[in-house]
Amino acid sequence: MEELQNLEYLSLVSKICTELDNHLGINDKDLAEYIIEMARSSDSYNLFQKKLQENDADFPDSFSSNLYRIVLKMLPPPPTKKTTIQQKNDTNDNDDDDFTENNSDQSRQLTDVALRKAMCPMLCKPNDPSVRTMLDDDVKVKNSIEKDKQVVDDLMDELENLGAKVKSDQLNKRDDNDEENDRKSKKKHRHRSPDSKHDRKKSSHKDRKHRRHHSSSGSNSSSGSDRSSSPKHHRSSKKSKRHDRNESPPRSRDKRSKPDKPERGGIYDGTVISIMQFGCFVRLDEFRERLEGLVHISNIHKDRVNQVTDVIKRHQKVKVKVLSITDAKMSLSMKDVDQVTGEDLNEGFTRRLRNEAGETDRNPDGPANYMAANRFNPRDASIEIDSKDNKGKTSRQVSDYDQWEINQMRSAKVISLTELPNYDEETGVLLKDDDSDGEDLEVELVDEEAPFLKGYGKQNGQDLSPVRIIKNPDGSLQQAASMQSALSKERREVKQQAREQQQRSEAFKSNSSNYDDPMSSNSQAMATADFNVKGTANMSEWKKSLMTNKPTFGKRTTMSIIDQRQSLPIFKLKEQLLKAVNDNQILVVIGETGSGKTTQITQYLAEAGYTSRGRIGCTQPRRVAAMSVAKRVAEEFGCRLGQEVGYTIRFEDCTTPETKIKYMTDGMLLRECLIDPDMNPYSIVMLDEAHERTIHTDVLFGLMKQAVQKRPELKLIVTSATLDAVKFSEYFFKAPIFTIPGRTFPVEILYSKEPETDYLDSALITVMHIHLSEPPGDILVFLTGQEEIDTACEILFERMKTLGPEVPELIILPVYSALPSEMQTKIFDPAPPGSRKVIIATNIAETSLTIDGIYYVVDPGFVKQKVFNAKSGMDSLVVTPISQAQAKQRTGRAGRTGPGKAYRLYTERAYRDEMLATNVPEIQRTNLASTVLSLKAMGINDLLSFDFMDPPPLEAMIIAMEQLHALSALDDEGLLTKLGRRMAEFPLEPQLSKMLIMSVELRCADEALTIVSMLSVQNIFYRPKEKAEQADQRKSRFHQAEGDHLTLLAVYNAWKQNKFSNLWCFENFVQQRSLKRAQDIRKQMLGIMDRHKLDVLSCGRQTGLVQKAICSGFFRNAAKRDPQEGYRTLVDSQVVYIHPSSSIYHRQPEWLCYHELVFTTKEYMREICVIDPKWLVEYAPKFFKFGDATRLSKMKKEQRIEPLHNKYEEPNSWRISRLRRPYYNPAGKFG
Repeated sequence: MEELQNLEYLSLVSKICTELDNHLGINDKDLAEYIIEMARSSDSYNLFQKKLQENDADFPDSFSSNLYRIVLKMLPPPPTKKTTIQQKNDTNDNDDDDFTENNSDQSRQLTDVALRKAMCPMLCKPNDPSVRTMLDDDVKVKNSIEKDKQVVDDLMDELENLGAKVKSDQLNKRDDNDEENDRKSKKKHRHRSPDSKHDRKKSSHKDRKHRRHHSSSGSNSSSGSDRSSSPKHHRSSKKSKRHDRNESPPRSRDKRSKPDKPERGGIYDGTVISIMQFGCFVRLDEFRERLEGLVHISNIHKDRVNQVTDVIKRHQKVKVKVLSITDAKMSLSMKDVDQVTGEDLNEGFTRRLRNEAGETDRNPDGPANYMAANRFNPRDASIEIDSKDNKGKTSRQVSDYDQWEINQMRSAKVISLTELPNYDEETGVLLKDDDSDGEDLEVELVDEEAPFLKGYGKQNGQDLSPVRIIKNPDGSLQQAASMQSALSKERREVKQQAREQQQRSEAFKSNSSNYDDPMSSNSQAMATADFNVKGTANMSEWKKSLMTNKPTFGKRTTMSIIDQRQSLPIFKLKEQLLKAVNDNQILVVIGETGSGKTTQITQYLAEAGYTSRGRIGCTQPRRVAAMSVAKRVAEEFGCRLGQEVGYTIRFEDCTTPETKIKYMTDGMLLRECLIDPDMNPYSIVMLDEAHERTIHTDVLFGLMKQAVQKRPELKLIVTSATLDAVKFSEYFFKAPIFTIPGRTFPVEILYSKEPETDYLDSALITVMHIHLSEPPGDILVFLTGQEEIDTACEILFERMKTLGPEVPELIILPVYSALPSEMQTKIFDPAPPGSRKVIIATNIAETSLTIDGIYYVVDPGFVKQKVFNAKSGMDSLVVTPISQAQAKQRTGRAGRTGPGKAYRLYTERAYRDEMLATNVPEIQRTNLASTVLSLKAMGINDLLSFDFMDPPPLEAMIIAMEQLHALSALDDEGLLTKLGRRMAEFPLEPQLSKMLIMSVELRCADEALTIVSMLSVQNIFYRPKEKAEQADQRKSRFHQAEGDHLTLLAVYNAWKQNKFSNLWCFENFVQQRSLKRAQDIRKQMLGIMDRHKLDVLSCGRQTGLVQKAICSGFFRNAAKRDPQEGYRTLVDSQVVYIHPSSSIYHRQPEWLCYHELVFTTKEYMREICVIDPKWLVEYAPKFFKFGDATRLSKMKKEQRIEPLHNKYEEPNSWRISRLRRPYYNPAGKFG
């Protein structure tokens, strides 16, 4: 061991010598050892820098910080001697390990704040609390401007009414004078008609009445109009009415006052003169000349029109808007005009038609370099790529030579637009999606890093602060994890082949019945009636046995609620607990799962009167836990859910102002900190299940620590598992620890003698061994995910079936998050006499569930963790070995009901040498972009000084800053922009927030809201194995050529058009629960956008705008088709493939962007959108640029050039080096 430490020390000396030689030109071993000794004896970077200055070493800060970092990272730990007590503990209990190695690992990380600040100054900007109210000023200004405009509008209306009244009075006086003159003249002329006076009075009364009504109609219509969702629409409608009143004079005026020709965007009265199959022709009535225009069928009504005659009749009076005018043709629209009042329903489009660039936008958060001239591009109307709406209107194929000739003639102005080959008489010129004359665009990454990164951006390849997720990458556990992925892939391929073979056999099977037509009503009725019969007939047998049983609702009990509460272990310690809370501001509570701490502590505090000073808040790491616990506490509290007891999760708030006990996810409490960092509405905050260390929980630790210091009356309770209690106590100012004893029994631990290569198969063998040879008792098996659990259940069912009926019954029950709740509750039912149940679960059964009757635990030693990949910039689920703390937690599950056994399917050496002591916190292994954005929105710019319990790696924070800078959420100094502050208001990923805000800029927020809400839920489509073909046929109806995002939009719109029907969901194999969840999310997101006064407009059929909005948020996930195989991502040139369930799986577009990557047999892209490569540079200029056309790009250099296969030649015979060249022969001949 000492020799190894000597080698490590010599390596460190060599490294310091190299650094000194590179920077100072000095290669001195003694100087290097002296610097190492100074760094070893320094407790902090500041002390090390002070010692350097005392020795006249005038090093730059970057160089001295780098030396100190290298010493900390490579210096071998001093040898530690175990005491006799430790040796005794080691021999008595193998589970008790000292944490010296873990502590040395922690010491090697960059935990010194001064050193981290010296290395990364961009992460320690001064805090700015004014960022919290950055958007309030804008809202106040908007409100004041709206009030001022409202006052101006009201004054203008009053002035118009007053002017009309004065004018009518003058007319009345003039009429009276005329009548008086007529009366006088008629006295002179006696031959008058007896009814003339009466007629004159009647006509004058009618005129006055008409004028008075006409003068007051404008104000009445404006003041009594309905409130619009946007105040801007309300104001502009009044302006448009006055504008139209001035521009469109009534017919009673002289014909000389009529305009000569209409203007673009103007609204005019017209008459339908003829109806065609593709639309109708309308004659405008307000012009001297006879003017006619075409209203295309797509512009007649906002909904889809199948037949023009269903909506329009000949000689009907209509109101139309002028879209375009040429010398011979005019395009009109009816769907943008209210046919009753003539109000403009799409004013933003009208402004763009009139090129009103001077008017201010409703969205103040567009990127600074996004010019107003780019907001509307005429190409957007024709961006749809091979869509159904453009069918029959696509441009004609033109050869390259003809296209070059046409371009030359157009530049010489020899031909007009109407003579182009792609000219369409109905819609005009159909521009190509790519107007780059067929050139192959190359898009490259921008090499320049953000100014605030200072050498730590894209160019820096060094690992600043590594956090090891796996203790031993070459150990037996890691080899088994990698082997299992290959085995699962093999099993998946075997299943796929068997399924295909079965489909082929069914296809050739002679059958007299006709094929089901999915479009016919008979097949729909059959599908509705026979779904359950066919489903249970073709379903796998273990699932059928599980589904045919009656649903249960957990373990039944005859005890009353009071008796149940008093039977919990925490009830005996109620008084001591309340006294500890009263005496201490912060309390750490240790309690095993099932002790009652989650449901009872909040009620005890409410009964003690703490709710008089504010609410009692309790956080949960999972959404389902917050809902279920709140429901249970409401029953025990004796109230309706949402009254005194409620819950808040993302996109759902079930609380009222009377709520006293509030359960919520830790992410929702973090969002409340964004508004009120002092937690003023709360008197007590309880952070439950804190040992799970989610990323939101770790941020809450630091924020609650600050809030407790500012508010002495605020109480904080942290519940934890036993292993982390001391660490939590030290972090929270050495808070006292309150222990709730649980019901535990001794557990015998059994290890494997040899490492297992296939842990899934060995787990099933162990279950069979327990079932056949061990005494009665239920079994709990831990696996990593849904696919593994389903496979294990299927294999175990088949193996039990082969043993015959003589073997006792084994009830197989799976548990994972995607399983319906009625099936999850079956695990709580006791097994019938003479049988045994086996529960195969994910790590949710470690701490979150308490299952009675478990005597045997099978622990393969693996778990799926979310790990951040710095190269691709995305999170991915990776199977990794569990920690020692998790292993102990799993073992404890066997000792709740009675003495049990734990089968660990790994060696004792692997437990000791290949497992970390505790879990790596989520904040140290996941993407921090959302966390950094939230902290920046709270005004916390000094991220290095923020009091994290376990600081995240520097590299992860730098990558998060890079991502936010590319999204325009941070400026060049690393400070939050208004766009970033707006993005933090949405409870979404930064990419989705950017997409929503840019959709406001692009006038397609209505569609973007629907897409974001559909992406926020899972499993929209339901594909049962027994009806896979029919489900695929129904799903293909919604496929859109633009990608999966537009497909999800089509599904939601179809559901909406069918009045949110449940039967429609069933017939189309769509999850009704998912759609309702998406509807609720959409309503909440719409409320956020209304609160921030962001316009929610629809783009209609201009789906290219939606694609641009998607590209503006997910530009990092862009990929280009690879000539050899699949696609290559632009960021890291990773080979990826379109998922077979995608709507564009058979189209294979050239460019696309995806929402997420999923690894099964390959790296598959999910939720794909077709894009134009120019959009990448347009909407992400800080990240992408156009490639140099004179040089090969990096992607093209990596492409392999392979000729066509020639079986008569060698594989490399085509290479130049293999050619036989003539050589010179001195004899005068060439060989």
